[in-house]
Amino acid sequence: MIRTNLSTRPFYNERAVHAWLLLVALAVLGATAFNLSRVIRYSRSDTRLATQASQDEARAAELHKDALRVRASVDPGLVELASAEARQANDLIDRRTFSWTELFNRFETTLPDEVRIAAVRPRLDRTRGIVLTISVVARSVDDVSLFMEQLERTGAFANLQPTAEHFDDQGQLESILEMSYVPTAAKPAEPQGAPQR
Repeated sequence: MIRTNLSTRPFYNERAVHAWLLLVALAVLGATAFNLSRVIRYSRSDTRLATQASQDEARAAELHKDALRVRASVDPGLVELASAEARQANDLIDRRTFSWTELFNRFETTLPDEVRIAAVRPRLDRTRGIVLTISVVARSVDDVSLFMEQLERTGAFANLQPTAEHFDDQGQLESILEMSYVPTAAKPAEPQGAPQR
């Protein structure tokens, strides 16, 4: 058996190696081209955005100068005067929307026979709107409770609460009720279960 290599040049599988190297080189070239296109695209986008940002900053500075100029030209006394006049007009409008006739119509339909209204004081509250303070005289606590329930059923009265109660010399209960009043919340209606007059 011959153990020596008789060929002058041994065979190597060079074509497969060259093919793999060619594939790797093509992949590297493709990735490089993709990266270059992305760098160019993003640099253009960055340049455009930087230009737009500088234009926006210049516009904002111009608007700020205009605002300062306008503020300097406005008289604070006139602004305060206009604000006071607007508050006064709003108060007049709020008072105009309050109708005594509508209020007493609601009381008439909800007032039990054993309860009398002694005084009504409306006032405007910034957070609660129209607040009524009503002084009533009744024979018992149950009569006042019935009156309060019937007022609440109308939908025009909310947050009803007695603020003071005491019995007078004749043994009648005098109560002071406080409530929020929304004139347009509901229409006056006959209360359910109210005794007829």
